[in-house]
Amino acid sequence: MVKIAAMGDNVVDCYLDRGEMYPGGNCLNVAVHLSRFGGQSAYVGAIGKDRAGDLICTALASERVDIPRLRRLEGPTAYCLIGHHNADRIFLDFDLGVSMFTPTHEDLDFLSGFQAVHIGQSSGLDPWIASVSGNSLLSYDFSTRREPEHRRKIGPYCYLASVSGDGLDDKELAAIVSELLACGSKWVLVTRGRAGAVLHRDSVSYHTPARLVEPVDTLGAGDTFIARTLLGLLNEEAPQDILRHAAEAAAATCQYYGAIGHASAIDLGNMTPEILRGARHAPPGKPSSCEILETIDARNGQC
Repeated sequence: MVKIAAMGDNVVDCYLDRGEMYPGGNCLNVAVHLSRFGGQSAYVGAIGKDRAGDLICTALASERVDIPRLRRLEGPTAYCLIGHHNADRIFLDFDLGVSMFTPTHEDLDFLSGFQAVHIGQSSGLDPWIASVSGNSLLSYDFSTRREPEHRRKIGPYCYLASVSGDGLDDKELAAIVSELLACGSKWVLVTRGRAGAVLHRDSVSYHTPARLVEPVDTLGAGDTFIARTLLGLLNEEAPQDILRHAAEAAAATCQYYGAIGHASAIDLGNMTPEILRGARHAPPGKPSSCEILETIDARNGQC
C-alpha cells in the first residue's frame, strides 16, 4: 500500500448561509482523499483546543488518517468564512489561528517513513522543503502563487508540482509549466476547473476534460484532483487513466457541501457572534496569496 503524508494547513470552512462549518485546508483535504482512494495516509499539523479542533480531529480519525503528529495547541483553530454565489464560493474573511507551526525533528523523522509528502504553498513550510524532499518524494501545491522566483526555489525539489490555472491563459500556463520542468520538477499538474486538467512530464502532455456535473459546492475539488493524481503516479498507473479517475473524483467532490463533508454547527468560541456579524458586512473576494503570506510572515516575526 502506498504511504503518503501531508503536512501543513488546516481550517474549518464556515458556510454562513448554512450555519455550518466543515474541516478543510489543502493539506488536510489531500490527506483525507488519499485515504479514501486506498492509500495509507497521515496528517501533520496544528489545531486548537476548541470545538473546531475537535471537529477536525474527529473527521481525520473517522477517515482513517493517521494523526500521531497532530498537535493540539492553546489558541483558536484556523477558520475561513465563506459565502456562495450559485455553487462557487466567495471568501469573506479568514484567521490562521494556531495552524502555522514549526516542524520538529520528530515530525521530520516521522515523515521520512513515507514514500511521498504533500505540502501546500499556504502552509508557511517552505524552509523545510529541502529536508522533507531529502527522504521522501515531494508533492507541492503552488495553487495561485505566481512569483517566478518562488517556482525556481521550490520546483527543483518537486516530484509533483501542482498549479491552479485560474485566471491564466494558455501562453502563461505554458511558461509556468516549462519553467517548473526545466528547474527539475518531474511531473507538473495544471488544474483549470471546468476547462479540465493537464499533466506534464518532459515534453509530453496528457489532457483530460472536466466531468460536467451540476455542482453543489466546488470547494476541495482541486485538492481531490491532486490527491488522486499523486496516488496514481506512485502506483505507476498510466497518466491518462490517472487523469480520468482524478476528474471523476473531483466531480464527485462537487456533489456535497464542504471539501470532505463532516458538517457541524459553526462554533468559533466566545467570539462566534461577533465574527459572523463582521463577515456579513465584509466585501467579498478571495484572500490573495500575498495577503495570506503577509499573515504567515507576521506570525513568523518577519517584516
